[in-house]
Amino acid sequence: MSFLESRVPVAIPDPEPSGLAAAFRGHWPEYLMEGALLGVFMVSACLFCVLLEHPSSPVRRVVPDAFLRRVLMGLAMGGTAVAIIYSPWGKRSGAHINPATTFTFLRLGKVASADALFYALAQCAGAVAGVLLAALVLSDAVGHPSVNFAATVPGERGIAAAFLAEVAIAFVLMTVVLAFSSAPRRNRYTGLAAGACVALFIAFEAPFSGMSMNPARSLGSAASAMTWGSLWIYFTAPPIGMLLAAEARVRLSRGSPVLCAKLHHENPERCIFRCAYPVCGPPAARRLP
Repeated sequence: MSFLESRVPVAIPDPEPSGLAAAFRGHWPEYLMEGALLGVFMVSACLFCVLLEHPSSPVRRVVPDAFLRRVLMGLAMGGTAVAIIYSPWGKRSGAHINPATTFTFLRLGKVASADALFYALAQCAGAVAGVLLAALVLSDAVGHPSVNFAATVPGERGIAAAFLAEVAIAFVLMTVVLAFSSAPRRNRYTGLAAGACVALFIAFEAPFSGMSMNPARSLGSAASAMTWGSLWIYFTAPPIGMLLAAEARVRLSRGSPVLCAKLHHENPERCIFRCAYPVCGPPAARRLP
């Protein structure tokens, strides 16, 4: 059994390390998992983009309609997101795979500052590494202009439309995540709900902004595609949309708390967050707080 697959007995609340060095020593496996999971997401994005958009791909010849290809891309990436959230590593790290998600949970008091910083750094590194790995495996195909390293860029309606669209979809996604993840009876379905959002947004919103919702995801593609001009949109709009969703939750929840920063909590993996679920961690270590 590897160090990442080990079970670490914890009680509630999990002791919060004091300082950056202590946080890294205590929680580095979760940081590494977050980076690796976003790397997997980026490899998947590049692979399916090549299959669906490269001119020499037989799939593109069979499916010439752009909207139908976006539907297929949405199903592929929504399925990838679901698989990541329900994977053993996703259950342990929380499967944020998005700095905007992590910083929103920081705003809600569910993530420590040190963990948020290391999560964001790991997510950015994982995204860049994932695209580089895809380029290594797929060779020149992933760099073709029709694929462009799966980069997210504004559509024909321009920068303003892309910015507003990114704010809107990030707001919707975080609203859905908070509605599911903080309800014990619905928590197990958070991954399915988030995956459905990803699939729908790619199918219908991608022509406006490329459908990012994720600063690290856009950075990963931009670093290889060298498309820096509009990157500021994807660094600002998703956090704004998700933080607005958090504010709406706080003001309209009528006292219903946000319980944890994990997207999927009903599992035996340890929880490093400021968790308010009544049970957490491996069954042998569970107790009431």
